Amino acid sequence: MSRMWAGSLRGRVTLIATAVAASVLIPAGVGGVAVARSVVENGLWRSTREAASQVSAQVRDGGLRGGTIPLTDATVNLIQVVEPGGRVIARSAAAANMPPLTTMWPPPDNRIISTVMCEDEECVHLSAIRIDTAPDSPVVYAGRATPGVLSTRVLEAVVFAQVAILVGLASWATWLVTGRALRPVAVMRAELDAVNASDLSRRVAQPPGDDEVAELARSINSTLARLERSADQQRQFASDASHELRTPIAGLRAQLESAQLYPDDTDVGELVAGALRDTDRLEAIITDLLLLARIGSRVDVVKESVDLSELVREELMGRHDLIPVRDALADGVIVEGVRMQLSRLLTNLLDNAERHADTHVTISVEAEEGYAVLEVANDGAEIPTQDRERIFDRFTRLDAARSRDAGGTGLGLAIARDVALAHRGIISAEEAIRGARFVVRLPLAPGTQENGPTQRTDNANP
Repeated sequence: MSRMWAGSLRGRVTLIATAVAASVLIPAGVGGVAVARSVVENGLWRSTREAASQVSAQVRDGGLRGGTIPLTDATVNLIQVVEPGGRVIARSAAAANMPPLTTMWPPPDNRIISTVMCEDEECVHLSAIRIDTAPDSPVVYAGRATPGVLSTRVLEAVVFAQVAILVGLASWATWLVTGRALRPVAVMRAELDAVNASDLSRRVAQPPGDDEVAELARSINSTLARLERSADQQRQFASDASHELRTPIAGLRAQLESAQLYPDDTDVGELVAGALRDTDRLEAIITDLLLLARIGSRVDVVKESVDLSELVREELMGRHDLIPVRDALADGVIVEGVRMQLSRLLTNLLDNAERHADTHVTISVEAEEGYAVLEVANDGAEIPTQDRERIFDRFTRLDAARSRDAGGTGLGLAIARDVALAHRGIISAEEAIRGARFVVRLPLAPGTQENGPTQRTDNANP
């Protein structure tokens, strides 16, 4: 039970609510008792002093010598007029057979005093007033029995019993309301416990409304959906990778088995060349897979300022392609990034464009609205609109024109996308007048000015 209260959110909320209720109600109860006692006691003193003042006025007028004092306030029923020698010269009916109520005498500098006289367990609130200012003038005593609210602790007991009940009710109500509010959370927890890697299609029940619990359920379901998509992509990637790796291995094995079965008919040069081609393809696929694993990690993440146009020029100078490349490069387009990764992004886009171009490739770099914009286009086959997002998936080939024997591993555009994302940018396949056009947008380095001078060239590297 103690663990439930101390360890559960419901228990902690209930304890906090109970502590808050107690911290408010207990001082309120103490203050209420104090105020109630003060009000009652002030009323007692006021009534006894008023009664004593009225009798004093009557004595000064000579109307009460030796007579019974009439009551103007039935609650103040003990009234006596006493001379300095202690002789009672007038009294009320309730004090008829009583000795002087007290021997206390008002001092010369104060003709009115008030006190509480107690005998056994009975107390009397008493006020004394000298009839005039003369020290030897008679004194009027007016008193009334102290009520139970002042003489006992009944009021305190009642108030604090009520405080205890209210604190208990606050605790119970908080426990009940918190339990109802957290019940959907308990259901979601049980449903999440049933989710496992083999079945990520399960979802938690979403309570109605737009409160925090409903938002939590929506967030959990959204996370589960992303996990399911990620797991599906990982399974598909593993399947595709195993297929892509199996193909060159199977080709290599077939060549070796053929050479083993028919050694006299085997052309060793052709065998070695074919084996090297398959080995090169295996190496290319494995290299691309390792690069994909490193992109976005903390491996090779030394960032520097990279002049994107200069990077393009260096890449074009080192290429030996038959397809002409037309470039339009603005100067001073600087981005922050990993130079090796940005170079690989550029290489992959140019390789892809070269494989699918009919007559030429175009590449441009410019600064636009805080971004460095890199465009690589070719005049080959157009990319269907419905495939412009899917083409960036790993091992995706759209048709026979984009087949394995075209020289790609099926990972080039996937690597380009991951490099762009790792540099807080985006890459997209966009509409082109003819052929395919890929656009990369990367954030400009701080302090980079836009719209530098553009240089245009037409390069062909035979």
